[in-house]
Amino acid sequence: MSRAIDVAVIGGGLLGLATARALLRARPGLSVTVLEKEDRWGAHQSGHNSNVIHSGLYYAPGSLKARLARAGGEEMIRYCEQRGVPVKRTGKLVVATSTAQLPGLEALAERGRANGVTVQRLSRAEFAEREPHVAGVAALSVADTAMTDFGHVCRALAAELTELGADLRTRSPALSFAEAEGRTVIRTPGEELRARVLVNCAGLHSDKVAAAVGDRPTVRIMPFRGEYAEIRPGRRSLVNNPVYPVPDPELPFLGVHITPMLDGTVHVGPNAVPALSRQGYRWRDVDPRMVGELLRDPALRGLARRFWRHGATEISRSLIWPLFVRDVRRLIPEIESKDMRRHGSGVRAQAVTADGQLVDDFVINRTPRAVHVLNAPSPAATSSLPIGSRIAADVFEQLGHEESARAAREESAAA
Repeated sequence: MSRAIDVAVIGGGLLGLATARALLRARPGLSVTVLEKEDRWGAHQSGHNSNVIHSGLYYAPGSLKARLARAGGEEMIRYCEQRGVPVKRTGKLVVATSTAQLPGLEALAERGRANGVTVQRLSRAEFAEREPHVAGVAALSVADTAMTDFGHVCRALAAELTELGADLRTRSPALSFAEAEGRTVIRTPGEELRARVLVNCAGLHSDKVAAAVGDRPTVRIMPFRGEYAEIRPGRRSLVNNPVYPVPDPELPFLGVHITPMLDGTVHVGPNAVPALSRQGYRWRDVDPRMVGELLRDPALRGLARRFWRHGATEISRSLIWPLFVRDVRRLIPEIESKDMRRHGSGVRAQAVTADGQLVDDFVINRTPRAVHVLNAPSPAATSSLPIGSRIAADVFEQLGHEESARAAREESAAA
């Protein structure tokens, strides 16, 4: 069976669902189908993260990421409150564990203030009142940080999309793509869709989808696994609110941090190690074809030359539990190996340029009948609602709906 539609969205994570929502809110009656290969929404990156709604502390002042994080975080909190999704403004501490990190802490404070984030510099004595078991010489208190459950957000978005008239399909991978009569033909297990515009929000598979549609993506996806530990119930009182280290400015990762979750558990992590499969949640999850592609890819060699020392440290910490415990003890000296246990992982889609540079900004490519989201780093979950509106504006321009495009861009800007 073949069916003509206006828009096909590939990927049922936060960005795919938020884009479909923005499309239908701006133009009711549009025919929008969301295809998700798994049996649930937000099955991968959107459902395997730290569940932090970020404040915009880390991003260059005036940048798109800074604006999206600040506005998107507030919009996400409002959305959770309106749709009955658990959410809590917790704030967080960013802790300098040595005097060598103080300049970096001060730079973060200046950056946060420039972005409109509520930050307060705390002395050792001041932050010890809040977190008596956390070590360090100084800290930043960041008020504009919240916690939610992004998997629950995905389910709320899917429920709203049903109300808006979207066609939602789980267990529906896009098996192949072709072009016919000015449309993109998408073959799925159940039917063939002929879409005027395709939106590629496939995350870990986004570069492959782009290539299959006929685009030449400027980046390729390398999967990185972030592994988490959990503090055992009897020791959860060692930390009260999220605690982060001062990040390495050379890397697009925030470092191992401690995050009390809304369900009462306390997670520690993640680290960042190369995954051997695009859905490689464990070391034994190996895709020989992908590994072969990576080994032949000059981007991997360029990445290895730049970050081999850091990569070796991360891999060692993954494989050798005492090394992981040692790093956690820099923040919580009282914690011991027996106080923690391994607790799952997530896989991040990290875009890399052909010469091995890590891409730390959004990459969204447009072709005549498609919009490809090829890199959506943090704060993508936090900012998914305004990002969805921006993607929707691109779609409307391709559909020729200029008025709807303007409305979507204005909604994204006002978020």
